[in-house]
Amino acid sequence: MEATEPTTSIVEQLRPPEGQVGGPSIVTELRRALVSGAVRPGSPIPVDEVAKVFGVSRIPVREALKNLQGEGLLEHRPRMGYTVTSLTSDELAELYLVRGALEGAALSAAATRATEADRERARAALHGQGSDADPATETFQRSSRHFHEALLAPCRMPRLLHMVDIAWNLTEPVQTMMRVTDGERAALELDHVELLEAFLDRDVDRLQRLATEHHQRLTQAISRIPIDDPE
Repeated sequence: MEATEPTTSIVEQLRPPEGQVGGPSIVTELRRALVSGAVRPGSPIPVDEVAKVFGVSRIPVREALKNLQGEGLLEHRPRMGYTVTSLTSDELAELYLVRGALEGAALSAAATRATEADRERARAALHGQGSDADPATETFQRSSRHFHEALLAPCRMPRLLHMVDIAWNLTEPVQTMMRVTDGERAALELDHVELLEAFLDRDVDRLQRLATEHHQRLTQAISRIPIDDPE
């Protein structure tokens, strides 16, 4: 399966909210567009055009871009302005290592603290990524993340979950789950079924073992994804 290359500009992806637009809503919408994977890493962020889309001056847009730079989603260079962060293959591998460690820290607590509502949410999240999801669209990427978030949320550790969210966001522009092979996708989906079973059984030891195996499978898959390392 060939990789899907994002080609649109961020301006084309923006959907500003109705009514008065403030700094937080600008940050939220810009972040959504960046993590959608529709904008190619390295793409410029035209401040004047973004400001026009939101109907604001350059000042709140610049502040929003600074916030997103702080999250690692944007880079800034003198005389070049802001661009979507480009990860090297080593940086992508490092972020997946960080994600694996953070998720592992949250899983045990999540399984033991999960309420019936949490367990139902996890079931629904798995069912939502059915086999009819087209791997050539963002559906598979989004549903996979949704499932992992459903497993982790019951840990009730907001700071840890925030760090997981940041790590996820940094890898989203690459859209790795859309670029794995059909065979790798099938294996990862089977992992999800087994992870859910262990989660529902509150079998922490099995859950941790399966999570480690799943992460290893995932890192092997992304190691074969071609990344145009920036110079």
